[in-house]
Amino acid sequence: MKIIVYKQIFISISLAIATAVAAQDYPSRTLRMVVPFAPGGASDFVGRILQPRMAELLKQQVVVDNRSGASGNIGVEVAAKANPDGYTFLLGNVGTMAINANIFTKFPVKPLNDLIAVTQVVDVAGSLVVHPTLPVKSVKDLIAYMKANPGKLNYGSPAPSSANNLEMLMFMMTTGTSAQQVNYKGGAGPAMIGLLGNEVQTMFVTFSSAVTYVKSGRVRMLAAVSPERIPALPDVPTMREQGLDMVVGSWQGVYVPKGTPGTVVKKLFDVSQETMKHPEVIKRMADSGVSIVVSKSADEFTKFWKSEHDRFAKVIRDAKIPTE
Repeated sequence: MKIIVYKQIFISISLAIATAVAAQDYPSRTLRMVVPFAPGGASDFVGRILQPRMAELLKQQVVVDNRSGASGNIGVEVAAKANPDGYTFLLGNVGTMAINANIFTKFPVKPLNDLIAVTQVVDVAGSLVVHPTLPVKSVKDLIAYMKANPGKLNYGSPAPSSANNLEMLMFMMTTGTSAQQVNYKGGAGPAMIGLLGNEVQTMFVTFSSAVTYVKSGRVRMLAAVSPERIPALPDVPTMREQGLDMVVGSWQGVYVPKGTPGTVVKKLFDVSQETMKHPEVIKRMADSGVSIVVSKSADEFTKFWKSEHDRFAKVIRDAKIPTE
């Protein structure tokens, strides 16, 4: 019995030493950034702006790994179950990290328990958009149209649990309107394709996912869901300016699997912070209506994350969203 115990202690010490040595050499090979949504949405957009600068600072290649499905849960699971050595990290957002945990209560991965928060990197403003053939030019027009045609419009969202859908539910409850939800797998990118093809006529979506299509005339933006107008489209009024007190952002941040060494977490924190100071990163984010918001520490981001989890737990209860 003593031999077995000593052997287990020896193995534990050996693993701890190996982990410490590996952490000192970190990083020494390619890293993987898991983006839990398909290309075309805000998370993929942000991830691909961060990728080259992070690779430059880490002096290693950083590969974007799009793992969409199950409202982002598949990507979260991939990241949470990865080897906790810092070579796999997750770009999580408000949906995957604060909303889903309150919806998918039976999902095997529990983000608050299975992942470590490193730092917030951005906050992405929302927007209310419509297909340009819809005869509305303002939020007031859309409300009037929806009331005159109850339940006839289709609206797109990645999933019933998505922030996009929660925003539309809040909008409809506030204005006394109704529309039919159409779900798209893979995130905001596929939902935007549905809007471009007029499969759906309206939706809430992150500003960065819509701005290019708005500028080309393929989508009409009725409102920015943000405290102030966004310089990338200064003529688009906010929801508040049009009488609705809606300000919902889609924050995003870096996470690593539970058990990742503290030195590795610190390295990724420092690299993420430095990445967000790069002029090209700042410019590209600003051009798409994305605000750079970084945490003062990993602990601060953890506290913010937990507060957002609790905030959306209340929204989901009040909206009577069914859990799974």
